[in-house]
Amino acid sequence: MGKSTGRKVMKNEEGDNCDPWRWLVHRNIGASFLCIAVFAFLVRVAVSFHPYSGAGNPPKYGDYEAQRHWMEITLNLPAKEWYHNSTTNDLNYWGLDYPPLTAYQSYVHGLFLRTFHPESVSLFTSQGHESYFGKLLMRWTVLSSDILFLFPAVFCFVVVCYTGRGRGCRSDIAWLIAMILLNPCQILIDHGHFQYNCISLGLTIGAVAAILSDKELVACVLFSLALNHKQMSTYFAPAFFSHLLGKCLRRQNPIFEVSKLGLVVVGTFAIVWWPYLHSMDTFLGVLHRLAPFDRGLYEDYVANFWCTTSVLIKWKKLFTIKSLKLLSFWATILTCLPSMIQQIWSPSHRGFLYGLLNSSFSFYLFSFQVHEKSILLPLLPASLLALEEPFHFRWLTHYALLSMFPLMCRDKLILPYMALFVLFYLLYHAPGGREDTRKMQSASTLKSFTIYFLVLCSLFLHLIYITLQPPEKYPFLFEAVIMLLCFSQFILLTVYTNVKQWMLLKHSTLMDKDKKLV
Repeated sequence: MGKSTGRKVMKNEEGDNCDPWRWLVHRNIGASFLCIAVFAFLVRVAVSFHPYSGAGNPPKYGDYEAQRHWMEITLNLPAKEWYHNSTTNDLNYWGLDYPPLTAYQSYVHGLFLRTFHPESVSLFTSQGHESYFGKLLMRWTVLSSDILFLFPAVFCFVVVCYTGRGRGCRSDIAWLIAMILLNPCQILIDHGHFQYNCISLGLTIGAVAAILSDKELVACVLFSLALNHKQMSTYFAPAFFSHLLGKCLRRQNPIFEVSKLGLVVVGTFAIVWWPYLHSMDTFLGVLHRLAPFDRGLYEDYVANFWCTTSVLIKWKKLFTIKSLKLLSFWATILTCLPSMIQQIWSPSHRGFLYGLLNSSFSFYLFSFQVHEKSILLPLLPASLLALEEPFHFRWLTHYALLSMFPLMCRDKLILPYMALFVLFYLLYHAPGGREDTRKMQSASTLKSFTIYFLVLCSLFLHLIYITLQPPEKYPFLFEAVIMLLCFSQFILLTVYTNVKQWMLLKHSTLMDKDKKLV
């Protein structure tokens, strides 16, 4: 059945299969998850047979070559030289610019490639290596990463959040699993374009599941690992920080609780960064590689505030890099603050999920050096909240896909893009219906017209981008129009989810009053 707002995300029915394993067996959730996971894996395999970023495009190729190059660097050089520019490690040619956990992951995957195809990771001689067997092995490293990190994390999240739910919700949970595991944006970026976002996203979902099951120390370890895999996981840091701080402040000894969590975080970071802690120069050299300020305020035509407003305000010409860093920093912090204050004031599980969405939106829209692929981060908490906010999840996914369309065209991934676009809508409107589908039937004429008009505009833009050439005077006109449309929708969604998070505070206040009356 549909996603009723009465079925709130953290509510269990007392006495109804509250044991997780009994619930899994009794409701056949385990079997549903396995079937969906197998299908999701096969979809990923199908996408993997299509081109990738920079395929056959020398001299620097693309993200595929970057990942392969990191494998050969980590395999053939000592850890202290992975981030250091030298004759054996030219940082101008896809130098490592992710935290150490990504480097360790590259090393492990490099061992796998060297075992079966050593020519593909042979330093100096394998630059631009694109053999068919090498491609298969590289694609398998991403597929196996999904299986090892993302899939188990989603399973844990479902078990934690929905154990003991009512008997009529099995189809809802299966639908939610499908929405997360078959997210078209993540599949296109990781298995088409070629990246390993599934690892950091999987670690983040695991940390979220730990928070929701009140295992804060485990959450700190997992989220610290996510931060050490991709620095973009910082998008979620304000939500984790504010929620955990709010919970600690309500305990008997808040200083001890905060110190305990802080020690776990510091300890996890120390273990991951150990090879680089023996020299301050080495440590600072790695940090410098992780901060891509030299790339500019934004890349390409990303649908965030800086790129969109640059149509009118030429930020890069009016301000220095130093000034832009400060502007973007304060804009990000200030837009994060309302969500953080709400969670410090009144921490809750649902509020935490909304906080993840709001903080990641703030970073996507206002932080320094954002790429189109960064939309995966707001999409993660939106997926976890899909039962709570089905329409807004669909709307965000729709425009996230549109914002990535120029990138997919450059990578020659139009066919899998279209296929996953259609598959997403088929699964979203699976038999049984969604709540927002039923609401649309009774919605006001103006609201329905606006929604259908915006959808038609986005579909029309797809067609124009593929079939027409832009004017010579404005070669990026179509990208700019796509960016403007997507940005307008992202801003509206951000305002809505911030308001929704603060409405939770009003709800909790009413609940407290009811308890006092009882």
